[in-house]
Amino acid sequence: MIVVEGLSKSYGGRRAIDGVSFTIAEGEIVGLLGLNGAGKSTILKILGCFLLPSSGTARVGGYSVDSDPQSIRRLIGYLPDVPPLYDEMTVDAYLAYVARLKNVPAADVARSVSAAKDKTNLDEVGSARISELSHGFRQRVGIAQALVHNPKVIILDEPINGLDPVQIVEMRDLILSLRGHHTVVLSSHILSEITKTCDRVLVVDQGRLVAEGSEVDLQSRMVATMRLSLDVSQVPQGFADQLRAVDGVAGVQYVPGQGIERFYIETSRDVRAQLASLTVHSGAGLLGLSRGEAGLEGLFMKLIKPVEERVHG
Repeated sequence: MIVVEGLSKSYGGRRAIDGVSFTIAEGEIVGLLGLNGAGKSTILKILGCFLLPSSGTARVGGYSVDSDPQSIRRLIGYLPDVPPLYDEMTVDAYLAYVARLKNVPAADVARSVSAAKDKTNLDEVGSARISELSHGFRQRVGIAQALVHNPKVIILDEPINGLDPVQIVEMRDLILSLRGHHTVVLSSHILSEITKTCDRVLVVDQGRLVAEGSEVDLQSRMVATMRLSLDVSQVPQGFADQLRAVDGVAGVQYVPGQGIERFYIETSRDVRAQLASLTVHSGAGLLGLSRGEAGLEGLFMKLIKPVEERVHG
């Protein structure tokens, strides 16, 4: 359904995405996972024909984003990170308006609006003005407008952004209900939601695709089996490199804090004694050292470029 080969996009001298390639089969739910600014939205905007690539190719339903964007737009429903809503309109009026824009035949508009509301649990607010809706309901309206013309492909950019825990569960159930009926591509930086909603994960870091597969596939690639959390104070220069040099350490991620600095450490064996000794001898204050389970989050930490490398190049 979707084939991307060598896709790159530059803004001035900056590469937003660089040589990205992947395929998505019909009926799959696939998630783009990455930090903010990793390039996820740029990929989705190209698939949605809102941006042209600088190089490479992207095809949706056999059509090229370069040469046949209109055919692709008929195939897709798109929810950007900020839903394109008109606050002064009612939900029903807005969805009917979008249906007409999407060339739904006049005789079918009411039925299409009703079907979209039914899929997104909006029946009770059809007559409400969009300005009166909560953030969670506004997100549902955003997905309903993407569904109103019954597209084969649905693209959702950060669909759970800003939702509370209850709304996140509701959004997850909504997305899962689309499986098999539509091909769904979504983006998120929230690891747990990607694993709960997606058949496959594409991990994006600094514009590059650094891994892809199911959670089980990705975890099978991990060497590390243990994840440690180290809390310290008064971190000396080069401390992260000292941690990486410990035998058995596979990856280190530094999370700066106020007074307490945290390091997440992936290891292939229990090296807590060595880490504690290193911390004390380095002059740093050892505040805590605990063990957690390595999962997709651990793999994600291992794949992305460490924070200090982003800052210092």
